[in-house]
Amino acid sequence: MHTEDSNISSSHQAEKTAEDMAVSVIRSWWSTYQLDKSRINDNTEEDKDELARRRQLSIDLSQTLRTRQLLINFDGDRPTLSLRAPLDLVNFPPVSRPLWPIECEVISDIIQHIEWDPPVPEPFYQPTGQEKTSMSVGDERGKVVYCIDPATKHPYFTCSRVGGSRGPIKSATPFDVKQTDLTLEFESRFESGNLLKAVQVGVYEYELTLRTDMYTEKHTQWFYFRVRNMKAGATYRFTIINLMKSSSLYSQGMRPLLYSERAAKENGVGWQRTGSNIRYYRNSSQNPKENNNSDVATLYSLTWTLQFPYDSDICYLAHCYPYTYSHLQHYLRCISSNPAVASYCKVRVLCHSLAGNAVYVMTITSRVVCRLEGRTKKAVVVTARVHPGETNSSWMMEGFLDFLLGDSDDARLLRDTFIFKVVPMLNPDGVVVGNYRCSLAGRDLNRNYKTLLRDSFPCVWHTQNMVERLMAEVDVVLYCDFHGHSRKNNVFMYGCNNRGDASPKLQERVFPLMMSKNASNKFSFKSCRFRVQKSKEGTGRIAMWRLGIKNSYTMEATFGGSTLGDRKGTHFTTRDLKSLGFYLCDTLLDYCDPDPTKTKYCLTELAALLRKEVKERLGKDLGTDCNISVSELETSTSGSNSSDTDGLPVHLLRQPQTALQQQTTVKKKKKRLRSRKERNRLQSDRVKNNVQPKVLLSSIKYCESNLTPDSAEKERIQERPVGRHRQKWQVNGLIRKDAIPPSTTDSSDVSQTTLWQGCKPVRDICLENLHHGTKASLHHTGDPEMNTRQWRCPSQLLHLSALLPPVPKSTHSSHQQHCIPKQSLKLYKERASFLTASHR
Repeated sequence: MHTEDSNISSSHQAEKTAEDMAVSVIRSWWSTYQLDKSRINDNTEEDKDELARRRQLSIDLSQTLRTRQLLINFDGDRPTLSLRAPLDLVNFPPVSRPLWPIECEVISDIIQHIEWDPPVPEPFYQPTGQEKTSMSVGDERGKVVYCIDPATKHPYFTCSRVGGSRGPIKSATPFDVKQTDLTLEFESRFESGNLLKAVQVGVYEYELTLRTDMYTEKHTQWFYFRVRNMKAGATYRFTIINLMKSSSLYSQGMRPLLYSERAAKENGVGWQRTGSNIRYYRNSSQNPKENNNSDVATLYSLTWTLQFPYDSDICYLAHCYPYTYSHLQHYLRCISSNPAVASYCKVRVLCHSLAGNAVYVMTITSRVVCRLEGRTKKAVVVTARVHPGETNSSWMMEGFLDFLLGDSDDARLLRDTFIFKVVPMLNPDGVVVGNYRCSLAGRDLNRNYKTLLRDSFPCVWHTQNMVERLMAEVDVVLYCDFHGHSRKNNVFMYGCNNRGDASPKLQERVFPLMMSKNASNKFSFKSCRFRVQKSKEGTGRIAMWRLGIKNSYTMEATFGGSTLGDRKGTHFTTRDLKSLGFYLCDTLLDYCDPDPTKTKYCLTELAALLRKEVKERLGKDLGTDCNISVSELETSTSGSNSSDTDGLPVHLLRQPQTALQQQTTVKKKKKRLRSRKERNRLQSDRVKNNVQPKVLLSSIKYCESNLTPDSAEKERIQERPVGRHRQKWQVNGLIRKDAIPPSTTDSSDVSQTTLWQGCKPVRDICLENLHHGTKASLHHTGDPEMNTRQWRCPSQLLHLSALLPPVPKSTHSSHQQHCIPKQSLKLYKERASFLTASHR
């Protein structure tokens, strides 16, 4: 006992001695720094010498203390000491091992696909009017060839494990497929897969049933499954019989995706559009609603035919280009292993999901010399994949990161100017299990940003908390959440109207309008909406807007393709989706350009567009005595209806009734108007009765009175040759960009591109020269055997965090114009080509 006490005393004494020595060294270093500084101030004013001296002093201090963990920054002339973050905070395994709910059966196969883009855009399917409508046959008259356990042993999530269930994998085929040469073999028990059952109703005809989101009875849209044992040249028909949306892009020419492993291996061909005789229609089957068995929901069917290219091939069919959680981990591992990229990109774990999968957050910005310089930077927050079935959002995110992490001049300018906070995948659990919309809480995360239930909705709770803390330190200039849209073509944005006399009029529409100029053959400003609906209060877009981020958007990319310009009637590829991330970066440079010329012209054009729309829809000119609501002119921003999955997580709904009585009674929602005709009728009645809406005509007056360029400014505007790329910011006296020629048309005839002449979209050929230093082959190595690590989450631990006091919200406001500090600008020439993905 005495020996142990003496050892403890000796260790404490050694620690005290080391601490005293460190303090002495730091004091000596500070005295040397002050002396050298006074000498340099007397002799020279050169900043370079000052920076070099600071670096050398930091090196000397680190060598004296024998540590590289100490970081020395300067706040003005005063040094500040901090500790360097450990390099292994995020450890990516060589083989991704996501956590699954314990009741899920998962096959051991590792599914990988190459990236490939068709040489020419793939056209929409053109209906002939002769498409067949199949009547559901069902299990009674058909032969079940594939059926898996729907994983509903538990009514809510309880526990997770690498590889899912412990037991051996059961056969999903009730007979030996090899004995029947004409029967297809199906499989979907892999990451992001979704197919519940397949019934053979003809020699080459199959009825398919999709699995609903786990722990719900809703949201059948996403499908992704494997097919084997096919016969080349035979025409197969597939019919999905339990879709729940009343309309779909399949009715507008969208085609499913097909991937052939043999074509990928022999010809390097990846995912391609396929299918004929495509029809989306209402069927005779009905599905009981989740919360009220007395009601029934109408089901819809999607049918199409196709021919497989090879005999006995291994093929995959999908709703959209798959992007798995393992794919993201591989991408982030490549970034973290690149020393050059890791110097300005930090990958950390924001939180863990219900199943225990990591939710990553990336901080991307150039290193700052002093803390004061870091405080002058604006912040940008970008998130994606809150809805797991919207895989196109992940491809946009990858394109955004490819450009931002590249070595082009524009990428460096963005990193020098902004602090980017990026959450690339908000709902990893839903992605892993193949959900379309919900998390393992059985709820739509994009309706729960206002939640206090941190343990039930950790991903959105921690994202909201991160943004609040960020806004307490810097100004957030932009928030953008990437999504996919299943009912409209093109790409567009949903924003929030900034009301009030102190708010800049129509300012929230400038960024989307600029985006439509830069990507005119993909992005549709006419499809953008800016309504703040009560039913959408829990979305990330409105929640961030309520925090004070004026430019808060949801960017929606279609599952289909474009109806604009030279891309009209063609599908989007992964390359197209990636390019949208680049266009977002390009538009951010336009929006924050210190020269406000483009912003002024955009506001002038917006006022003209608003006047034209009011004249067309209401049949009258805007006068001084006419008050028109901007939001009243817009339709709803609804894409998918998640009202039936709002509310408490399913595990809390399963608690005893006494526990639920303490919850606040939810008011019954008002009946929503479902037709545009009815809304227009009420609008005309309101105008006839002189009922004044809330938002005012001053939006237009503000633009016209303050934003029309004067004659001196018009003289500075020079017209560019059509098709040239825009020159970037220059620091030679006045900072100015390539300007926009003044409009010569009447405001009633103004078009989207009248005030943006010469700004053709960047040709896709520039994407061929992308530098991709952060990617590598997607082939994994290592032992594929699953370990037994578990993440238990019993329902009693998912307690009501509402008992805790809420985190105080920041009230930071965004400035109307976010100019870039001139000292952070450099001379940039032509736009460098951004990163490209090497074919895997």
